[in-house]
Formats: sequence, structure tokens, C-alpha cells
Amino acid sequence: VQLVESGGGLVQAGASLRLSCAASGRTFSNYAMGWFRQAPGKERESVATINRSGGGTYYADSVKDRFTISRDNAKNTVYLQMNSLKPEDTAVYYCAASLLTTPAPGRADYWGQGTQVTVSS
Repeated sequence: VQLVESGGGLVQAGASLRLSCAASGRTFSNYAMGWFRQAPGKERESVATINRSGGGTYYADSVKDRFTISRDNAKNTVYLQMNSLKPEDTAVYYCAASLLTTPAPGRADYWGQGTQVTVSS
């Protein structure tokens, strides 16, 4: 599976961004998907995950009620809608796919190259 993220950028605090991750190469609907982020000097952390059908989601406490993960299996794409962005959300955001388990920072079958999100105060 090839994963390509897009939608990152530089925004002010309080703004919104929508990240997209386009998948190709395998049957997208067979994979649970996740968004992760890594800030400079910090370990990669989970942001949100979504199961194969899109009916089950998980959010890190730091993004609950601000971020929404969704997927469109017909378009082979997973999204991350980010609202009320904060400077502490600044990081490189990665999407990942996992066939048999929920993706985690140290456990995913495929990773994208990442997209930079920078939130200024």
C-alpha cells in the first residue's frame, strides 16, 4: 500500500485544516487506518485511528472534540479534520495502515511520508 498525505500547512491558532491520505496498491477497505504525529525532539504519538468500515474510532485525549477522523472507502482516502488548532499541534503528521491490528506508533504495515502542520500563536 502506498500512502500519500496532503493538506498540511502553516496556520494561526484557532484555524482549521483537513489532512488527506490517499492510498493505492491494495484493497483499502481491508486496512484499519490511523493518523500519527511527531514533533521535534518527541516520539511519534497516536492522534486518531479508524477501523475498516469507519464505524469505530479512537482519539488521543489531546485532540478529542477538536479532530475528526473519517474515511471514504470508495475514494481510498482517510481524512483528519482538525479544528481549533493549537501551537502544540505543530508536528509532522503521518498516516498509517494496518491489516490485522489497529495501527500504533510502533506497529503498522505501511506509513506515508508525512505532512507538516505548523500552528502559530
